[in-house]
Amino acid sequence: MSRNPSKSSSEIDRRQFVLQAGRACGFLTAATIMQSCSSGPSGSDCSTLPVVNGTVTGGLISVQIAPGSPLDAVGGMALIQTATQGSFLATRNDATTFSVLTATCTHEGCTVTGFSGTTFVCPCHGSRYSTSGGVVNGPATRSLRTFNSQFANGVLTFTEPPA
Repeated sequence: MSRNPSKSSSEIDRRQFVLQAGRACGFLTAATIMQSCSSGPSGSDCSTLPVVNGTVTGGLISVQIAPGSPLDAVGGMALIQTATQGSFLATRNDATTFSVLTATCTHEGCTVTGFSGTTFVCPCHGSRYSTSGGVVNGPATRSLRTFNSQFANGVLTFTEPPA
């Protein structure tokens, strides 16, 4: 391909511009993702939540907690996915109680899929929430919705409270 002799050496052609712009966008996207799961110069401290499936019957969501499940041990955390009701965050508080929250970030509606220590982390802009749903770090300013839950015979059940 021949260069246009009328172009100055400081001008770039359209192909070079698109390539450089694409590289810059890729770099910024990667930096944003890494920032949302970073605690500073020490590097990434964020992990992806394990996923468990929930079934919906009537307005009730049920999750089997079998031995080896991410929610089997106290302190266990998981992302619960359902076919019709969306995704939820769950933490096992003790032998018989769980915290269940919506997995929809209150900042811009992304699904919260990460955790760091005992906080849930949104991958989009880095909002962090406590296991009870409170905002630990923004940009989110509102808590996650909580759900009433029960645990019996190895099954966690919860319902969506009235809006």
